[in-house]
Amino acid sequence: MVTGDNIVTAKAIAVMCNIITADQIDDELCCMEGPVFYDKMGGLVSKKGVEGVGNFEDFKEIAPHLKVLARSRPEDKYLLVTGLRQMGSVVAVTGDGTNDAPALKKADVGFAMGMTGTDVCKDAADILITDDNFTSIVKACMWGRNVYDNI
Repeated sequence: MVTGDNIVTAKAIAVMCNIITADQIDDELCCMEGPVFYDKMGGLVSKKGVEGVGNFEDFKEIAPHLKVLARSRPEDKYLLVTGLRQMGSVVAVTGDGTNDAPALKKADVGFAMGMTGTDVCKDAADILITDDNFTSIVKACMWGRNVYDNI
């Protein structure tokens, strides 16, 4: 969960959504603030024209544990997506604001909220969730797999 909310609110929501357990609330690798994450990761670097995480070895150690990124800025979200892709993960990002556009573009698939999303966000995304309902993402995956299988 990547959010602009403060860490206390983010942790409470994450527990209610079963993203983390109550035991993980104080785990500094599990719940982190965006600017702290960005600094620990050494920011974004470019080598031979390819973007990557500055401290990629540290990223590989932290990424499996990280569940909540609070007080996140656009560059924190973008760095997380970049690092996950650098690890070989397939990354999906959801967003509704202009500040989500870079991460939506960087992800393998970007889902934008069709009703409340900004035009910039919608233009950056691959898929528009027309009803702004996260359960529609599950339906989109189901239909996408069905179409792929039929082709």
